[in-house]
Amino acid sequence: MRRLRIAVYTDSSGVGGAEQALAHLITHLEDALDLVPIFVSERVAEVVAPGRGVTLVRRPSETVPDPGALRAHVRALRAARADVFHANLISPYSGQYGLVAAIALRIPSVAVYQLPNDPANRLQHLLKRTTARATTAHVGVGERVAREIERRLGLRDGTALTIHNGVDDHTTQPASRTNAEPTIGAVGRLAPQKGFDVLLRALADIPGARLVIVGDGPERAELEALAQRLGVADRTSFVGWIDEPRSLLSSFDVLALPSRNEGFPLTVLEALLAEVPVVATDVGSVREAVVPGETGVLVEPEDVDALAAALRALLADPQERQRLGRRGRELVRARFTAAHMATAFERLYRELAA
Repeated sequence: MRRLRIAVYTDSSGVGGAEQALAHLITHLEDALDLVPIFVSERVAEVVAPGRGVTLVRRPSETVPDPGALRAHVRALRAARADVFHANLISPYSGQYGLVAAIALRIPSVAVYQLPNDPANRLQHLLKRTTARATTAHVGVGERVAREIERRLGLRDGTALTIHNGVDDHTTQPASRTNAEPTIGAVGRLAPQKGFDVLLRALADIPGARLVIVGDGPERAELEALAQRLGVADRTSFVGWIDEPRSLLSSFDVLALPSRNEGFPLTVLEALLAEVPVVATDVGSVREAVVPGETGVLVEPEDVDALAAALRALLADPQERQRLGRRGRELVRARFTAAHMATAFERLYRELAA
């Protein structure tokens, strides 16, 4: 098989789960393919593709048409001499200048949808409607995400493919947990989407439990104030952002994911690999990894009482936590590793470039 050149693109300016998934993909593809990363953010380039000769292009305006940015994208993609263009989208409406450039240059394009959320403005919506039908392949990071993308973009049923996000398979066994008090962990950006306010309200109804929140973001001060008002500040630790949040996972008895919206979050996969059971909201494609009664518990978003009850029940039952965690590790290693993800994408690239 000939060695393909793949232009890998994101217009994200921050680092979160979508960018971490892309970093896993690049690491696992680079031995089989020639990858040409094209980013708009130097910081993202340093984290996602360090030392890989990233091409930086101007970040397009999000509010008005930006012909200069489009020309820069076309030049960068033409210079890449790519067989396939891979756009990692932090929302269904991001990455449009890269996709337009690929369409204009007649390069097969793959749009990968990490989170099915709303457009920031009308311009994003109009651009997406223009490019959606000319994009060669649409890929959701989970089954439910793929179906939601079809609905939002007006695509025919079954036309969006599914390739799940994957994480590195840990070869070491999970550490044993010896917490002095029951510990709930939560990992993510401190923003409304993640629902940490709901989790703090649930904690108020879980006596004796401690909550460790790993991450940072615009809601931090508001969440710290809420913890004070609820009387749980002494049982809540805001750790902030750390480079390797999975290093803390094995210290949690349960991972909570109270999100209002998700795609297929890496945090869940990392927790299950560490044999930490998950209590999560039934949003996006979360249930494809958090299988009720098998690897964790699902509740509806915004339901404080149900979240508190599920967490209380698991914290009180160490044998059930162990069973769920063990099954979760088996599931991730069987279906959701970065190697699985990379193999599926390489197969798709070769089909498109044939």
